[in-house]
Parts: sequence; structure tokens; C-alpha cells
Amino acid sequence: MTAQPDHSGEFQPPMRTLKDLREALSTWGFPGDREKFEAELEAIDLDDLTKVRELAQAYRHRVLLKYSAAGMLALARTTEDVESELRRKLAERAAG
Repeated sequence: MTAQPDHSGEFQPPMRTLKDLREALSTWGFPGDREKFEAELEAIDLDDLTKVRELAQAYRHRVLLKYSAAGMLALARTTEDVESELRRKLAERAAG
């Protein structure tokens, strides 16, 4: 599992249950997130708790991302800016 960013000090709606997560997606999520979440949840086997947990974590993270200043700045970056940063990092790694 990857480390998740620290969202302390930022807005965090309650999302401890699937009901809370559904409400957060409807109220604070990106457009269409609630519908996508429901479709993905319907498609997985509820006995596969790992997949249920991963799905819930992914959508919970999307709500947190929307209210994270750093997250929104990252989403607002242009493709060219991201490509430029990746090229620079690859060049640095190759040189060092």
C-alpha cells in the first residue's frame, strides 16, 4: 500500500462508513464520483473485502484531494508542465 498524504488541518467530511462516503461523494466529491463509485461497488464481490476497502479508500481520497490546496494545484498543472518535470527528473537520475 502506498503512503497517503497528510490531510490534517484541511477540511475533512466524515467518511467512516459507506453511508458517510456516499454522502461525502454526493456533497463534496467531483461531479459524477457518486455514480462511478456506485457502479464500481456494484461490480465487485462484496465478499472480497480487500477490493471493497481499496475502492472506498480511492474515493475517500478523491474527496480529500478536492479540498487539499496541494492536491488541487497538482490537478491544475498542464500536461506540458508535468512532462517537463518528468523529463528533468529522468535526466537527473541518468546523470547521477
